[in-house]
Amino acid sequence: MSSSKEKPTLGGTRIKTRKRNIAAPLDPASFSDAVVQIYLDNSGDLELVAKSVESIDLDFSRYGDTFFEVVFIGGRTQPGTTKPDEGEHHPYSVIECEPKREVILPYVIYIQKILRRRPFLIKSLENVMRRFLQSLELFEENERKKLAIFTALAFSQKLSGLPPETVFQPLLKDNLVAKGLVLSFVTEFFKEYLIDNSLDDLISILKRGKVEDNLLNFLPPAKRSNEFFSEHFTNEGLPTLVEYNEKKMFEVKLKEMKSALTTQITEEADIADVIETVKQQVRDSKLPDIEVVRVLWDVLMDAVQWSGKNQQQNANSALRQVKTWAELLNTFCSNGNLELELMYKVQMQCYEDAKLMKLFPEIIRSLYDQDVLAEDTILHWFQKGTNTKGRQNFVKALEPLVKWLEEAEEEE
Repeated sequence: MSSSKEKPTLGGTRIKTRKRNIAAPLDPASFSDAVVQIYLDNSGDLELVAKSVESIDLDFSRYGDTFFEVVFIGGRTQPGTTKPDEGEHHPYSVIECEPKREVILPYVIYIQKILRRRPFLIKSLENVMRRFLQSLELFEENERKKLAIFTALAFSQKLSGLPPETVFQPLLKDNLVAKGLVLSFVTEFFKEYLIDNSLDDLISILKRGKVEDNLLNFLPPAKRSNEFFSEHFTNEGLPTLVEYNEKKMFEVKLKEMKSALTTQITEEADIADVIETVKQQVRDSKLPDIEVVRVLWDVLMDAVQWSGKNQQQNANSALRQVKTWAELLNTFCSNGNLELELMYKVQMQCYEDAKLMKLFPEIIRSLYDQDVLAEDTILHWFQKGTNTKGRQNFVKALEPLVKWLEEAEEEE
């Protein structure tokens, strides 16, 4: 008997071969021609065009970018350019219309309708807008104006979540900024957007676009100064934007000064060097004296090593700091108004910080002893001070010092 077994056979069974997915060749030209035909058939009436686009069976997921080229330019563009390619074109595009908001708004509403039916197309809108904005120099001035108005209205109408970074980041190409094209684009954009929206809305968009920290980046390098920014946007009728930028720049300068001072005071630098640093910052940044006094007090108190709840240790630390840096305070509290401002600053800190609440009279006495505060300033604050925060308590706490000052004055 043979031990070898015969191999089984598949009699009469057909072996199935797996079907391969054969990709259809790309044909953006036919897609573009079909969409152009819809525009031509409806004589550019966007409501009718939208209805036809909604009902037509075309591969939008594949040719989304081509679709928006037809919307903006009137037909397909040559790869990597904004120039029309061969094939059908229509005269009802964004680029062909008048540069007026009432003419361009219907295009935004039309695109909004398309995106509601096909939300995946937002990515294609981003792609095409990014490409056009990076190629601003290829458009004529009038066409750039239309793109700016369209973009402003798109954000005004909250066009299906169009992300602001898509718009603002591509604009920051060095060559576009240097030619002044970006400045004229954003100027048009700001003017248009602020017709319907508040400055806060605009700042919110700029924040999301990651550009609000330095609006000067929109200016050509040769003109990149706060003075030019203020002059340009004032002339363009946007004083609120100028005020915002000045406030922003002011905050940046204060921050820089605070940072430089903190380093010096923490490292216990020579007091003459610290005074020189502050004077330099004031010269460079044109900071008002009142802000300098506020910053000085903040920085000095921030540098104190506070001890949890030990009242006596905290008192000693605060008074030691005042004594150590009295000359610094004295240099910049150069008149009665600035001395009064310092008193208000101490009042606010003692009001807001529980561990300092009871130290108010001691700090004021120390500032008087170090010749930072004059007697007249203390008496003025005591009799006519206008800051109400904790005032009743602090007036009561300061009574013994005021009484002593008045008696000393009488004796003289």
